[in-house]
Amino acid sequence: MQNLKVGIDIGGTNITYGIVNDSGEVILKKSFPIKEFGTAEIFVDFISKELKESFKNLEKESNILGIGIGAPNGNYYTGSIEFAPNLKWEGKIPLAEMLNEKMDYPVLLTNDANAATMGEMIYGDAKNLKNFLFVTLGTGVGSGFVANGELILGHDGFAGELGHAIFDPKGRQCNCGRKGCLETYASATGIVRTVKELLSQSNEPSILRDIPENEITSKKIYEAALKNDLIALTTFDYTSYILGVMLANAVAITSPEAIFLFGGLANAGDFIFKPTKKYMEENLLKIFKNKIEIKPSGLSESDAAILGAAALIKD
Repeated sequence: MQNLKVGIDIGGTNITYGIVNDSGEVILKKSFPIKEFGTAEIFVDFISKELKESFKNLEKESNILGIGIGAPNGNYYTGSIEFAPNLKWEGKIPLAEMLNEKMDYPVLLTNDANAATMGEMIYGDAKNLKNFLFVTLGTGVGSGFVANGELILGHDGFAGELGHAIFDPKGRQCNCGRKGCLETYASATGIVRTVKELLSQSNEPSILRDIPENEITSKKIYEAALKNDLIALTTFDYTSYILGVMLANAVAITSPEAIFLFGGLANAGDFIFKPTKKYMEENLLKIFKNKIEIKPSGLSESDAAILGAAALIKD
């Protein structure tokens, strides 16, 4: 008999679910635009019927262990999504409880970055590590902290928000309402802001000047860096400096064995990894120097969110 887990990823654009086997393979995956679900109640009705239909098509010897959900502002302790700014579902939504009422399986929920961290620990390259950091460099910056083999949740379920640790109190305005958060610099949106600032502050020739301002993306900045564009290279260096300093601070608090970077910006490879490692080392306490690897995630980008959510369910 094979044991199976369901992972559900609730994103700002799409909701995706997958069924994961013992080997960490996603054997079935479906995705739906979140705009189809005007309320959480509509979503729960839909996904419960969808899952039951999917279960019918599984081998008879399959055993469903449970359903894990990764969601923005998800609280592991309460099973609720709480005031997620990127979702139309407002307020506190007891999503785990709502889905559990429709399904005869345990349902667990946590925030999306913590889910991805669990995925790295169970299915990725952190399988043998008990102390590590997982940082997602996407539209925003998410993170999860693992210490002594346990995900750090804090007393209210919201621990590990490195993206909203402040680099500069007088810096860039953040969507959280404060200024200078790491997210405003070391995310895909942050690196675009840096490029636009550099383009406006200098007359340096750049491929990026030929792109309409509203069409500049982190991918196009990476492509310009591959062509040795000075503005693009300077942007990656500045971004890496800020990320490296903030990781040095995080190391001082948690003393990890490794730091995993994941997401769109991490796909820039050496443009991010090498300078970030350099700046982190320059700012580390002596007792931590040359002890911590900065590595790419071992999860595939297409399945990471599903695996992470599924990893919430224990064997």
